[in-house]
Amino acid sequence: MASPVVVIVGGGFGGVAAAKVLKHAPAEIVLIDRENHNLFQPLLYQVATSVLSPGQIGVPIRDLLRHHKNTTVILGEVVGVDQDRKQVFVCDADRQDVPIPFDYLILATGVTHSYFGHDEFEKLTFILVGAGPTGVEMAGAIAVMVRGTMKSEFRRIDPASARIVLVDRSSRVLASFSEKLSAAAKKRLENLGVEVKLGQNVDQIDADGIVVAGERIFSKTVIWTAGVAPSPAGKWLAAETDHAGRVRIQNDLSVAGHPEIFVVGDTASLDRDGKPLPGVAQVAIQQGRYAGKLIHRRLTGKSAPGPFSYFDKGNLAVVGKGFAVLESGKVHSSGLIAWFAWAAVHLQFLADSSLRLGVFLQWVWTYLSGRRGARLIVNPRVSEAQKAVPDTTVKAAASSG
Repeated sequence: MASPVVVIVGGGFGGVAAAKVLKHAPAEIVLIDRENHNLFQPLLYQVATSVLSPGQIGVPIRDLLRHHKNTTVILGEVVGVDQDRKQVFVCDADRQDVPIPFDYLILATGVTHSYFGHDEFEKLTFILVGAGPTGVEMAGAIAVMVRGTMKSEFRRIDPASARIVLVDRSSRVLASFSEKLSAAAKKRLENLGVEVKLGQNVDQIDADGIVVAGERIFSKTVIWTAGVAPSPAGKWLAAETDHAGRVRIQNDLSVAGHPEIFVVGDTASLDRDGKPLPGVAQVAIQQGRYAGKLIHRRLTGKSAPGPFSYFDKGNLAVVGKGFAVLESGKVHSSGLIAWFAWAAVHLQFLADSSLRLGVFLQWVWTYLSGRRGARLIVNPRVSEAQKAVPDTTVKAAASSG
């Protein structure tokens, strides 16, 4: 008799957490992702500001699951789900709409950027729009970089004179934190030289910058950190969704009417105390583990666990070098101690021990020396002489090593 098949769509926090729980399950596990690596997104802004390199926050999914003898990793993109036939459809480089059967399905497909109806904003680059954790952390990182690391490296311009503007329609930065910690973060940003504009909507973004509350701010660099949109999972399942398009799930993380289909992480909507759980890593990890545990218990004939219960470990955000804000229950802290806590938590959540060591050593080096990781500008160019040469010759020269 063939083993049951558990298909996991998405190799992020939730998908990998579920796969790890199912390591010894009497089933065939198939994990599908359109990328070959697991990316630690909370530190992505540090790659953008040259503190870390891409390889320090990503690890191949196959490497993470190399000891899982019952697990197969497929590099491809899921484009649909047939709930009645229990199939997911996958496209990859060699195949189109290939059906993969499942007995259990876990959708951990995450989110993409949301431009709130202004999709033309995505086609432009560079000011910081959005004062949530990503916007605040990146604004602080840019300020430290231009006023510290780069200060002595330029002769014709003064990096310290750079203008950094953080814009949000909310009345506070880090609105999910307490008012006291929000105020501390705002003060820290201003001390770093960041202009914080709150309670103002961005009306326009173009090649010359932005228009906010009727004011034109000229810039060639606009960074959008204001929001996210869920994957198409709700459309695939024809399931109930919330106002943001996330799939409404039951207390055991399954979709109504389909106890074999689970949705976890950023693409799922589950209320706690009347409010939806936040789209953060710890929610995805805990939901992924729960879904994996529930499936494992069903496969082994054990009773199902109780309803999913989220344990909030608190919120953290770093604001420049040596300063962070921490909120966990009644504990509210800001400054260096919170920064050490932030560093410890992020190191713990990195997917691989080698990544933890590499990131730790890079942070120590950057903190003590002020020097950063790779800051190379890789921009392939074709010279005028090469343009005059036929394409075939240019390709042959390029491929000759």
